[in-house]
Amino acid sequence: MFKCKSKFMKTALFMTTFGFISANAFCAGTVTGKVDASIPKYAGDAVVYLVGVKGAVVPGHAVVDQKSLVFVPHVTTVPVGSTVDFKNNDKVNHNIFSASPAKKFNLGTYNPGMSKPVTFDKAGVVNLLCNVHSEMSGWVIVTENQYAAVTDHDGHFTIKNVPAGTYEITGWSEKLKPQGKTTVTVTDGGTATVDLKMAK
Repeated sequence: MFKCKSKFMKTALFMTTFGFISANAFCAGTVTGKVDASIPKYAGDAVVYLVGVKGAVVPGHAVVDQKSLVFVPHVTTVPVGSTVDFKNNDKVNHNIFSASPAKKFNLGTYNPGMSKPVTFDKAGVVNLLCNVHSEMSGWVIVTENQYAAVTDHDGHFTIKNVPAGTYEITGWSEKLKPQGKTTVTVTDGGTATVDLKMAK
């Protein structure tokens, strides 16, 4: 905590020389952990996110590619207001669309090498489909803030730059649902570790 305050004071002193103080000078914490899945093979590609974090939402920019008739990555998470570029690096034409309430869109058919953007302005779950290839399916999970992460193959996740406080932490999975209510307490400069239980 002392190091965190010291770092802030030094940064603030430097920035006030130019007449302003950067909000990024404040310290934050990290949330890390693992999805405790009732079916281990579904621990990966889950989205873990924090609920109720106050402060401005920082929109992001992500890329979803199409290769070998697969959406890459299969699951993407972005905060509300973010833009996702949908690329076609396959050898065939594709058409991406979604009928999900959080974002309904249809990009039309486009050729290999092309890219089309979509801005997600509402939090929710968006299922990606292709009119040309019915076997294709992917997901964009739009969260209310930027404090979210997609788990790796074994269910591990890390969420960085979280403001100090106590928050609900929950998740989304294509196959599982979070069990009960889980909270996590974040301190300035600290790392909080939490396991999130998910099951059928």
